[in-house]
Amino acid sequence: MASNGDTRARSAASLHVVLVHPEIPWNAGNIGRTCLAAGAQLHLVRPLGFSLTDPEVRRAGLDYWPRVAPAVWPDWEALAKSLPALGEPFLFSAEGERDLFEMTIPRRAVLIFGRESVGLPAQVRSTFPDRLVRIPMSDSGLRSLNLSSAVAVALYEAIRQQRRRRT
Repeated sequence: MASNGDTRARSAASLHVVLVHPEIPWNAGNIGRTCLAAGAQLHLVRPLGFSLTDPEVRRAGLDYWPRVAPAVWPDWEALAKSLPALGEPFLFSAEGERDLFEMTIPRRAVLIFGRESVGLPAQVRSTFPDRLVRIPMSDSGLRSLNLSSAVAVALYEAIRQQRRRRT
């Protein structure tokens, strides 16, 4: 497993998924498996609400979890310094004024998500206020999707756009 921001585990990845302070182990496991299927690198920013050896993470990630090899960052500041080398950041938030399906996601992109209970911290949102993106929802009373569902929607929209541009 990569640690301390070591992205060599999947250095060829052009898509990156970042979970800032995730709380629920099975979401991390599901997201890790989705990243592996999509060819994206998973990044986890501490503090985490669980241990990476938690049986629930491994259960959700199935026997694929060791292959996920998430890069683990000590804090947001450490990851933020490395963003230029990873790709263009897109921060997912209910506060985002830009609609995911109206965005052009470049080949090298970093999809950044917050914790399940409260989303991205204000400190993170204020780092890139013009990069806040929302996933459109028909029910205006619904605050958010499940984190693993939101990651899957965003990640596969990025892949769809990349494939469309290749043809």
